[in-house]
Amino acid sequence: MPESIASRPREKAADVSIGNVLPPIVFGTSALGNLYQAVDQNTKRSIVSEWFEHCNGVVAADSAGKYGAGLALECMADALRSLEISPNQVLISNKLGWRRVPLKTPEPTFEPGAWVGLEHDAVQDISYDGILRCWEQGCELMAPYQPQLVSVHDPDEYLTASTSEDDRKRRWDDILGAYQALSELRDRGDVLGIGVGSKDWRVSEELTRAFPLDWVMLATSLTIREHPPALLDFIERMRQSNVSIINSAVFHAGFLTGGQYYDYRKVTGESAEDQALIRWRDRFHHHCEQHGVLPAEACVAFGMSPPGVIATALNSSNPKRIAQNVGLVSANPPKAFWDSMKQEGLVDPAYPFV
Repeated sequence: MPESIASRPREKAADVSIGNVLPPIVFGTSALGNLYQAVDQNTKRSIVSEWFEHCNGVVAADSAGKYGAGLALECMADALRSLEISPNQVLISNKLGWRRVPLKTPEPTFEPGAWVGLEHDAVQDISYDGILRCWEQGCELMAPYQPQLVSVHDPDEYLTASTSEDDRKRRWDDILGAYQALSELRDRGDVLGIGVGSKDWRVSEELTRAFPLDWVMLATSLTIREHPPALLDFIERMRQSNVSIINSAVFHAGFLTGGQYYDYRKVTGESAEDQALIRWRDRFHHHCEQHGVLPAEACVAFGMSPPGVIATALNSSNPKRIAQNVGLVSANPPKAFWDSMKQEGLVDPAYPFV
């Protein structure tokens, strides 16, 4: 069980190992920000209530100012207050880089079509001063709760938006400035640790060479379908450096468990790539059925199999799914299942951890 953070001296916060305080499941909160659908307030409170109903000790939640232009942060804090949860019993990660601003158009201008029923807009604000503005706003939206883990939200996407090599260098300098600010928050004991989360793990690797990080969150990178040897080498280097790994998006945005979207794009079956994805999933589900394994169990177990991966982030907009998600992180499919997956080429036969 993770240790309580109730009486930890602030000045010692930077000395705490994230692996010692983070439970094996981290609850995602994008649903609290109305991602793709408006979720009513009572349902949001029920989601948060279920976290504590099915977990012992400290509960971990991952949020961001980008989620509903701060709505997820607000709704999470509202639910925590209504449940009378002590700030010492929740470990909050806030991914910084987007800041709430007034809504001046009929619909929010950031990520059109993704967020529903918002009353605010959001702007990107990545720099030394910008990340501190995001930090301060996040603390205001969550009061009296405060994030203990902080990072820059999707630095890989910020870099990808560059229009030239000079622009990329400028954006990289912005990111380095943001991490300088986060490092100072850690050094002051305002947060327990700083990290990075991105869909492109190579950007995370680049950042670990620039700053001493405490954790790295992978997204759509280490999955039962995608597990390149170079990524496994990076995870091992992080383990040896005492940098914790949190895995997320292990279902490829729900596709591997039966959804229509693979890494946030709709799979229609019209292209050869889509047809290959569908064939892979069909074979995967057939193996699961043969061995009595739920596809979600296989995805989470695989994603947590490398040494150094200490937690999986799982998200749900349905309170009734929380108990199932908690159970997923302790699932242990039989060896015969993994052997069969390797024999059929659905998992790299050289993969050493299952």
